[in-house]
Amino acid sequence: MSSLDNKHNGSARVGVYICHCGINIAGKVHIQDVVDIAKKLPGVTVAKEYKFMCSDPGQEIIQEDIKKGLIDRVVVASCSPLMHEPTFRGAMAKADGNPFMFQMANIREHVSWVTKDKGLATDKSKALVAAAVARVMFHQPLTKTQVPVNPNVLIVGGGIAGIHAALTMANAGKKVYLVEREPTIGGHMAKFDKTFPTLDCSACILTPKMSAVRAHPNITLWTYSDVVGVDGFVGNFKIKVKLRPRYVIEEECVGCLECIEACIFKHGKFKDEFNVGLAKRKPIYVPFPQATPLVAVIDPETCAYFRAKCKKPCADVCEKKAIDFNQKEEIVEVDVGSIILATGFKTFDASRVARYGYGKYPNVYTSLEVERLVNAAGPTGGEVVLANGKKPKSVAIIHCVGSRDANSNKYCSKVCCMYSLKLAHLVKERTEADVYNFYIDMRTPGKGYEEFYERLLLEGINFIRGRVAEVTDWAMTPDEEEKLVIRAEDTLVGKVRRIPVDMVVLAVGMEAQPDADDVRRMFNISCSHEGWFLERHPKLAPVSTLTDGVFLAGACQGPKDIPDSVAQAGAAAAEALALIDIGHVELEPNTAFVRDEFCSGCRTCMNICPFSAIAIDTEKDTAVVNGALCKGCGTCVAACPSGALQQNLFTDEQIFHEIEGVMNYV
Repeated sequence: MSSLDNKHNGSARVGVYICHCGINIAGKVHIQDVVDIAKKLPGVTVAKEYKFMCSDPGQEIIQEDIKKGLIDRVVVASCSPLMHEPTFRGAMAKADGNPFMFQMANIREHVSWVTKDKGLATDKSKALVAAAVARVMFHQPLTKTQVPVNPNVLIVGGGIAGIHAALTMANAGKKVYLVEREPTIGGHMAKFDKTFPTLDCSACILTPKMSAVRAHPNITLWTYSDVVGVDGFVGNFKIKVKLRPRYVIEEECVGCLECIEACIFKHGKFKDEFNVGLAKRKPIYVPFPQATPLVAVIDPETCAYFRAKCKKPCADVCEKKAIDFNQKEEIVEVDVGSIILATGFKTFDASRVARYGYGKYPNVYTSLEVERLVNAAGPTGGEVVLANGKKPKSVAIIHCVGSRDANSNKYCSKVCCMYSLKLAHLVKERTEADVYNFYIDMRTPGKGYEEFYERLLLEGINFIRGRVAEVTDWAMTPDEEEKLVIRAEDTLVGKVRRIPVDMVVLAVGMEAQPDADDVRRMFNISCSHEGWFLERHPKLAPVSTLTDGVFLAGACQGPKDIPDSVAQAGAAAAEALALIDIGHVELEPNTAFVRDEFCSGCRTCMNICPFSAIAIDTEKDTAVVNGALCKGCGTCVAACPSGALQQNLFTDEQIFHEIEGVMNYV
């Protein structure tokens, strides 16, 4: 382990390699001048230049010099180490060199891309190369450590993304724990009638997968449950799951629903969450006919038994004796090696846009409410009706409610245009009403999406390009009496229009779950400023997070439709499978370490470590770093008041000499 007591090895042999990077660097830096300076630096035995050091021939130059014994340390002056540090470390390892006896000087992003004057760029490159050489002289031969990977996986969220990821992992022979907070899996997709652009029956394609999850021997399904604790690190996570009481024994319930019929409430009285408040349910209920598991749940907030006003008729009619009012919440603990988060999204609260009248006018609905109205299993049996029970003769669909708006969310929710087209088709089909779509821009980028839009044009749907200013019931003409009036700009004809309709549908956008911040803290990941879980890289690692072993699937990472959610779920499962099948993970050695002789046991480092990687040795009263948990962020090193904490590859000695190398050439 490195330490400040390490002294420069006078026999060190450093190879310096300057990359042209085509003209990215060579166009602004006099490469040969930098090579000439590098040859004169203490400890440098080889200094060369090449057009593309990251190419195979470039790496072979380094490998040959190592094999010949000309060098034992390497400095490459090229691009960002974020891009090619692993490349050159790998090249050293292939030549039997220690990959951590290596340092990069970034003379592309830090020099050629930001410096106009060629002379200044060359001088700056010389200084950075000198700094890298001075620093690498004090590098120590480090090694990566390996920890085994538990083959089990935790999936949080039972929507279509979580379902697909669970089945993918389980079919590969892995043990899966699927946790869903609602009484049933299925997520938002279970509430839809059709899916765009093919108009497939949503339940027909979803419920077989739900049943497969329930029946799969490799899947343990915990619904009505929450993850409440996450400890450990990649390959070795310890998870605590709270199983909330259903007051119905899941293993005994056969889904006969007689208990619901026997409830003292003869009719539904309480808000039905699955039907987004458009219907009522009893205190004991099943969310929908295809619920998985098909097990009743008792809501203690509304059940009369918990107020001592009921004699338990539901329990009396249950032949299986599955009703148990004494159930308590239970905490179970499991060990897993990887985690997939598929916690989904919530729809935008339309009441936040007061000018559209949601909550004020009874015939203003959100898109999700209309999804339930058009569903055959919905509160109206698939009939689209007004508050008075009549069918509408004219319907307006307002796009981008809660999306592409500086007052709510600036981002596009990606699905609204297409599901608005789908709802326009379904409403037209069920009511033969005149349907008006008010849109800003029509975005139909998916496979078959543009063709679906053209189909709607042929069906006679009216499209008006322009943002709706307001929805009001104020009539100016006889045609507007007892109507909702849409006032909107029509940018295609260049005027403001007033259009009276019977029903308004607000195409609400997608938002991150309200508890996303709590979830990301629990799993030690990050969120974007909009609240979506943040991926490691938007292009190259869209399902990985900055916490190794934690992956993302579906709309918790950002707005997406069903095909994209399923695709990302498959990608997350593949990443988890790759991690599991290797059997171990390699941990980088750039971790912090404690010099006991300087540690006072003040615990400052413990309180600020974002990865909970530091504990206290009670016998010595000194800090101890868990190398498996430490991510090498350096926070503890910077905060340590006594300097007892140091970090491999970033010791004070290495940094001070790097600064000295810069100063000698400034």
